[in-house]
Amino acid sequence: MDRQHKDVTIKGSHSRHPSVSVKSLPRRVFLQLMGFSPISLCIYPLFAAPMQDMNEPEVIRTLKLSGGVRIQEIIEGEGREARDGDYVQVNYVCRRSNGYFVHSTVDQFSGESSPVTLPLDENQIIKGLKDVLTGMKVGGKRRALIPPSVGYINENLKPIPDEFGPRRSLLSHAKEPLIFEVQLLKIL
Repeated sequence: MDRQHKDVTIKGSHSRHPSVSVKSLPRRVFLQLMGFSPISLCIYPLFAAPMQDMNEPEVIRTLKLSGGVRIQEIIEGEGREARDGDYVQVNYVCRRSNGYFVHSTVDQFSGESSPVTLPLDENQIIKGLKDVLTGMKVGGKRRALIPPSVGYINENLKPIPDEFGPRRSLLSHAKEPLIFEVQLLKIL
C-alpha cells in the first residue's frame, strides 16, 4: 500500500524564494530522523526515565478460625496478650461486608476517639469479636470478617452503639457478615 504524500506550499512575502514545496513526513519518521527512537533510549539511558527501586509488597496473611472468623494482623502490638476473662479497652470501626460504614468509636472528621471497654466473655460480647481480641497485644490492630453465626445473635451483645441510627443500622444488618477493624488500647 503506497501512501500518498501531500505537497505543502508555503508562500511568504519576505522570503527569497517565492514558494517552497515540502513533502509531509509521518511523525515517527520525523522523530527518528531527529534522533529520537526507542533504540536510542536503550543506548543512551540518560534520556530514559530513571528506574525506581522495587521493594517486595508487604503481604497481610489471613488466618481463618474454626468459627469462620477471618483475621488479618495489621499491627502486632507489644506486651502481654489479652486472655479470656480480661477487660479490654478498644477502638473499632465496623463496616458491612460490602464496605458500607456502620459505626466507629473514632470520629472520622475530628479524629477524636471514644474507646469502649469490653469483657472478653462470649456471653457479653459477640463471639467473633472475642475471638479476634483474644491473643492481641496492646497497640495491636486487626481486621476481621465476622460471619453472622458468631456475630450479633441477640441484641444484648456488645459492642452496641448508643446512638439510635448506628444501632438500628447495625442490628438491621446482623444477618450478614461484618468487618471489624479493632485496635487494642489497654488490657484492664
